[in-house]
Order: sequence, then structure tokens, then C-alpha cells
Amino acid sequence: MEITVVELLVPAAPSTPGQIALLILRLFTGICFIRHGWPKLRNLNTWAQGLKTPAWLCFLSAGSMWAGGIALIIGLLTPLAAFGILVSMAYAMLLEIKSGFPFIAPDPYLIPDGDYAGPMGVGEPPSWEKAAMYVVMCLVLMGCGGGLLSLDALLIDDLIRIWLGV
Repeated sequence: MEITVVELLVPAAPSTPGQIALLILRLFTGICFIRHGWPKLRNLNTWAQGLKTPAWLCFLSAGSMWAGGIALIIGLLTPLAAFGILVSMAYAMLLEIKSGFPFIAPDPYLIPDGDYAGPMGVGEPPSWEKAAMYVVMCLVLMGCGGGLLSLDALLIDDLIRIWLGV
């Protein structure tokens, strides 16, 4: 089976309910990553020092979150935007796994009093579950596209076909 450039950049959703689901996923993920990326961009050096990661790499990560979130909301090159976010979240997963965090942390309500206090006080114990969920969400958007009401479906598909002469 041969996949074209158009199919990679603007995959077609299978049905109207599927496209509505992708629209909801795209909007939700986009909002989350604008919110995740912007504070990191504003406090880049602090974030880089906390991660013990070069600032330029943190800039790429935060930039892909923020710009990727905007691109997801408007549905512009959804697979590429989702891929940029996926790379950042895969790196976060690796850092969390390397730190020894479990996949799913114990429910904070099941932890005896005084057994867990994080850097900001008592709260959710660390795990790599959230980063993994974002990776899966991005994989779905990469494979299925932006769905209904995306610039990909409304404009980009035709532009790519004209540009490639397909």
C-alpha cells in the first residue's frame, strides 16, 4: 500500500461522527498545549535548569507545544503539529521513566497521610501516565488528521494537491 504526501499531511477521517470526535480531540489537545507551552517559553531558563536540559532544547520543546497547540486549534497541518508535540511528550516520558516514576501513580486518596508530599506540598504523585496519554492523543491526530472544521480539510488539502500537481 502506497501512501501519498497528501494522505500523510491531510489524512481523511472515516465518518462524520469520527470527524466530530477528532475536532473535539484537536481543540482539547490544542488548548492544553498552548497552556503547557506558554509558561515554559516565558520561564525558559528556570525550566531548563530544573530539567537539567540545554535551554535551546527546552525552547524547541516549549515552542512546539505552544505553536503546535495553536496549529491544532485551527487545524493547520495537524499531523505535523501533533508530531512536534509528540516528540516533546515522548522526551518527557523518557525523563520520567529515567527518574523511576511508575506508569500510573497510586491514587493520592489511597496513600496514607504523610507518605507523599511533592515539591509543592501534598498532591498527585509523579508518574509518566499523562505524558503517555498525550503521546497517544498525538498519534491519533497524526494518523487521522484534524477532522471537521480544520484548515487542513477546508484549504490545505487542495493547496497541496495543486502544489504537487496531483
